[in-house]
Amino acid sequence: MKISGKKKTALLTALFVSLGILAGCGAKANEKGNVMIYTSIYPDIIELMKPVLKEKFPDITVEWFQGGTESVVTKITGEIEAKSIQADLLMVADPSYYLTLQKQDLLAKYDFAERAKTTMKDAEGYWTGVRISNMIIAYNTDLVTEADAPKSFEDLLDPKWQGKIAMPSPLLSGTAFVAAGSLSEKYGWEYFDKLKANGVIVEKGNSAVQSKLLTGEYAVAMILEENILKLADAGEPVKVVYPTDGTIVIPSPIAMFKASKNQDASKKIMEWFLTTEGQELIVKGWMHSVREDVASPKGAEALSSFIGTKMETNWSLFSTDSETIKSTFSKKVLE
Repeated sequence: MKISGKKKTALLTALFVSLGILAGCGAKANEKGNVMIYTSIYPDIIELMKPVLKEKFPDITVEWFQGGTESVVTKITGEIEAKSIQADLLMVADPSYYLTLQKQDLLAKYDFAERAKTTMKDAEGYWTGVRISNMIIAYNTDLVTEADAPKSFEDLLDPKWQGKIAMPSPLLSGTAFVAAGSLSEKYGWEYFDKLKANGVIVEKGNSAVQSKLLTGEYAVAMILEENILKLADAGEPVKVVYPTDGTIVIPSPIAMFKASKNQDASKKIMEWFLTTEGQELIVKGWMHSVREDVASPKGAEALSSFIGTKMETNWSLFSTDSETIKSTFSKKVLE
């Protein structure tokens, strides 16, 4: 059957219109819109990432809510109760919280190629480690010699550090919460009885500990490695100690909420964070990469040198018993 010229033109026009509609629904259309990230990453690192993300994804507006892990969790808890989660992506430094969200069926499962190149992730695709932070010991080199510096978390109980020790609060800092849980699992809560007896001062967060360690108000501290690496690189008198009883290694995952209003764009951002480019920016922020093909931060020991002897972290227990851990710490140390 012959098709007339007019009919052929009409069919071709319909075909091109259909193809145009399909193209409009493709990847580029899905890469538009707003993506809200809730995170505990430090503000200066976010500022480092903003222009890169803007250049990489000109049609995506990335917005940020930044705060300590516990501040972020408090915000999300309120939004969950109101049934109005505003975040698309979450990046905080407490893997146990992701287990809690997963049990509440609030996270979207998403597996993608770059996940295969990372070392820390859940098996089902609900979350993927995006950066690695480490709770270590640090000391002020103007006050303490390398020979005298504590070599382990247990060494902080030595009377010579009476009133000279600081740590961030597990009630406000996710990494400090993990440290409190890990140390109580390893040594029992008696460890914190002894630490209090030795005059430990609990500050609001790692930044407050960093500032007072630098001024000499404290001689030694339990603190995040990244804080000290940054100061040491600037020539400040501080040094990292990787504890012989185990560095507390804390992967900070990235995950997407089921409630995300823009999952297509959120997936693009999530994928980028796990690329070599994204991970190199993480390292510029003094954190370790979750990829083995990306080098450690300047001044840091390679992750491979201490991850094999890291302190055990019971993420499942920390998820179910988080309030007990916080209240016990409060009674043991703060009251």
